[in-house]
Order: sequence, then C-alpha cells, then structure tokens
Amino acid sequence: MYGYYGEIAALIAAVCWTVSSMAFEYAGKRVGSISLNIIRLFMALIFISIFNYFSRGMFFSVDATAYQYFWLSISGLVGFVIGDLFLFKAFIVIGARISMLVMSLVPPITAIIGWMVLGETLSPKQIFAMFVTIFGICIVMIFKNSGIKIKEQIKDKKLSVALIGLLLALGGTIGQAAGLVLSKKGMGDYDAFASTQIRIVAGIIGFAVLISFMKRWKNVFLAFKNLPAVKGMGLGAFSGPFLGVSMSLIAVKYTETGIAATLMAIVPVIIIVPAVLINKEKIRFMEIVGAVIAVVGVGLFFIL
Repeated sequence: MYGYYGEIAALIAAVCWTVSSMAFEYAGKRVGSISLNIIRLFMALIFISIFNYFSRGMFFSVDATAYQYFWLSISGLVGFVIGDLFLFKAFIVIGARISMLVMSLVPPITAIIGWMVLGETLSPKQIFAMFVTIFGICIVMIFKNSGIKIKEQIKDKKLSVALIGLLLALGGTIGQAAGLVLSKKGMGDYDAFASTQIRIVAGIIGFAVLISFMKRWKNVFLAFKNLPAVKGMGLGAFSGPFLGVSMSLIAVKYTETGIAATLMAIVPVIIIVPAVLINKEKIRFMEIVGAVIAVVGVGLFFIL
C-alpha cells in the first residue's frame, strides 16, 4: 500500500475535516465566523507546536529555508484567509448548499493549477475517476436534507446577488485549490507538520490584520467565555488545521494535487454517517446513490 501513501493520507484528511466541519458548525453558530477562524488557528498552532517539539525537537519550524517560508506563507494566506473569507461570505449570500456545490470544482481546478505551476499531469483513467467521484459528491449535495432545487434557490435571489454569491463561491474554490498547490510547491521534501505550522502562522497574521481593520478583537475575546463553543473549536482545531491540513500536505507530497483534492472532497459523503447516527437525520435515496457513485470513484483511483 506504500504506492498509495498519498491517497490514504487524503482519505484520512477527509475524515478529519468531517469531524472539524461538524465541530466548527457547532462553534460558529455561537461565536461567529471571524472569531472562529482566528481562534481555531491559535489552538491549532499550540497543538502543532507541541507535536513538532516531540517529533522534531523544536517548537517552531526554524530549519525551513526562505523559499519554503515564502511559498508556504503565501499558501497559508491564500488558503486559510482569502479562500475561507470568500467561502463564508458566499454562505451568507447564496447559502451553504449552492456554495458547496461550486466547491466541488476544487479537484479539477486544483489539477489545472497543479499542471500550470508544478507541471503535474493526470492520466485519462485518473481524470475519469476524478469526475466519477465529483459526480457522486454533487448528487449528495443537491439532494441533501431538502427537496428545494438549486435553480429554485437561485430564483429566489436577485440575479445580481446570485451572480455575486456564485463569484464569491468560485473565489473560495480557487483559493482552496491554489493554496493546496502552493503548499506543495513550498514544502518540497520538508516535513508536512512543520510546513502546516508555517501556513497556520501566516493565517493567524492575515486574520489578525483583518480583525484589527474591522475592530472585532472584543468579539474574539468574548468568544472565550462561551465554554461549549471553545470545546467545539478545540476539537475542530485538532482535527482540522492541525491533523487534517497536515494530512493534506502528506497527500500532495506523495501524489498529484488533483488526485489528493478529489479524495479530500468526499467530506459531504463521509458526513452522511454521523448525520444519521448523531443528528438522526433522514437520508434520501438519491443521497445514497450519490454516495455509492462517489465511493466507486474513490475506488477507481486504487485499481486503475
């Protein structure tokens, strides 16, 4: 299975992000997205610094080169700050479902950027597996929880508002894709967890500037008084920015960024299980169909 080390790491990252997405949804409803974003990164920095100390003998990534610091910092700003800001704004303008449907374009966009920046290419079989997986994910998201059709949701919005929302979602999609590719470019053979730490620090700086500009520090400090939210952010920070992002860097280190992005995009499929077991949600038949198609697409990466 060593030949699929990157693919396995990508699937682990998807599981981690399933946990973090549920934890952050719980916390975000209580403290808001801006406070959530910077606090989760601070918590993740603590986790990853302790991990680096025991695994590498140093709290901070002081052995990285200037080249690695530059590209990993840029990837942190693009992925953690710009990409997330666009995405969260899109959630508000056009809703989470349409936004996440646009986000299903992350794998092909990642593959294109990976080809442009890193010279990566995918075989026809890998491209086929990618689109089978994406097709299954789209089915799951379109039919999730509600009978309301995507076109009806857009119809309820003014055309200009809907267009702005779609562009914001696309901006978030490009940010996520570019951040992943730039991470691989900056990391090279460097340690994935140490690389994640550099990205997190860049993300913290980016959000600190934004919060200072918006004068929201009071809200950030007040968020710490909400103990349930703090617990949710702690779980999300451990499973997301710390473990999930580090696994994503291990994934792109050992496989093409387009393949890694595709496998990590199956969170809407994985989340069906805890949605049923924990939240007691009813699952539609087409969601099951979409999940099966997505799983088949994932399997194709391992057998083709």
